[in-house]
Amino acid sequence: MFVAVALLTIAVAVGTGLALWHLRGVSAPPAMVGLLHGVIGAIGFGVLLLVLRGPARGVAAGAGSFGGLSALLFGAALVTGIAVLLRRQRVPAVLIAIHSGCAITGYVLLLAWNSPGS
Repeated sequence: MFVAVALLTIAVAVGTGLALWHLRGVSAPPAMVGLLHGVIGAIGFGVLLLVLRGPARGVAAGAGSFGGLSALLFGAALVTGIAVLLRRQRVPAVLIAIHSGCAITGYVLLLAWNSPGS
């Protein structure tokens, strides 16, 4: 579980940096940083899927479904992230908003599912 949370935390941090770079509006973020963000996020998503196959977590705290919902949202973020990559030159803002919204919501659910009380 620690590996999934660590990798997805790194992906969220790099994604935040990319978003801030994009908001500056001076130049496009480096493609390699975006690719690194995607690779780390995809690996973290894969590890999360493996963790979901293990013993149940968070049931006593009412957060038992948070892991599956988190994986679903990270999957949606991965799909929209690939769409952003494919449309690198003219990316609609709504696509970036959907990508980041899914990722952030999935990350918050992941943290709640991983919390000590769960």
